[in-house]
Amino acid sequence: MSKSKVISTEDILSTLCHSVTEVLSSASGNSISYSAMVQKITRTCMRPDIGCFVLFDGGFTGLVITNFTSQAAMEIYHDYMRSMGMPEEEIAHSHLSDDVSNVLGELMNQIVGDFTSKVREQLHTSITQNQPKMMAINKQVQISVDTTMDRPQARRVTFTTSKQNIFYLELAMDKTEFIKLHDFDITEAVDPDDIIENEAKQKAAKEQAAKAEAAGDADDDFMAELGL
Repeated sequence: MSKSKVISTEDILSTLCHSVTEVLSSASGNSISYSAMVQKITRTCMRPDIGCFVLFDGGFTGLVITNFTSQAAMEIYHDYMRSMGMPEEEIAHSHLSDDVSNVLGELMNQIVGDFTSKVREQLHTSITQNQPKMMAINKQVQISVDTTMDRPQARRVTFTTSKQNIFYLELAMDKTEFIKLHDFDITEAVDPDDIIENEAKQKAAKEQAAKAEAAGDADDDFMAELGL
């Protein structure tokens, strides 16, 4: 009898870390990496300079917190805004700006959305999240999940930007294990943007082919009029 595969808290954390690096690397256009060493912590906190928290519930309950230093926050924010083609005079230059919090909050929303999608595909369970709350703070604020956890676990992971600025992700959730009873195919998520892009390419190719065919018919008619 084959041994069932067990997916633990660390595996779920790894999935979350992949969502963080994929979304932020894509948004900023630069490499975001995370440490292979994970810290076990006793409590989750929002820390200066910019903190964000989001709760999720469903197949399992948990809390995700990201803590950015001002340098890491501004690097990611500036890279993202420049990649969007924003003129320099419209880009904020202080981590206390509401625009910085709004942009990082939206990126966090994309991260958790990507994470919930991966959980649905890989673990065959569903979780929902609330809207991420992002704010600039100058003091440490303790955050906990407003629910009873039988065996709560908390982890902290260190992330590094391309300019070697640091930010942290903290995850708190009930100790849980998912046991795979039998093998199944993991269906890749369908990106709506990819569908739209492929449709546009196919439409453009058909229009180009139609124009070429029409041009060819016109040339044939012209040659026929000349008796050739």
